Amino acid sequence: MFHVVVRIEVKPEKLESFLELVHVDAVGTRKEPGNLRFDVLRLVDQPTKFALYEVYKDEAAFKAHQQTEHYARWKREIEDHCAVPRSSDKFTTLFPSPYV
Repeated sequence: MFHVVVRIEVKPEKLESFLELVHVDAVGTRKEPGNLRFDVLRLVDQPTKFALYEVYKDEAAFKAHQQTEHYARWKREIEDHCAVPRSSDKFTTLFPSPYV
């Protein structure tokens, strides 16, 4: 499996529009055949900080995700919402073994 963790700090004045934007992206992503999970997480004690936890069948499924309209909208609009540049890390599954 292929995992992506994105960290985002949202400008307080952009919070409502961010929540709409991330909802559109999450709902669209969950409909993709190669997506296994898409969680939007909010930091408990800092409500303008978020993490996206995305799981795809493989890296090809993630690359297909990057070709969708909802992702294109996300890319066009997200920077205006960020208080600081967002970061992301990509992972592969070691345990539990995806091959069992």
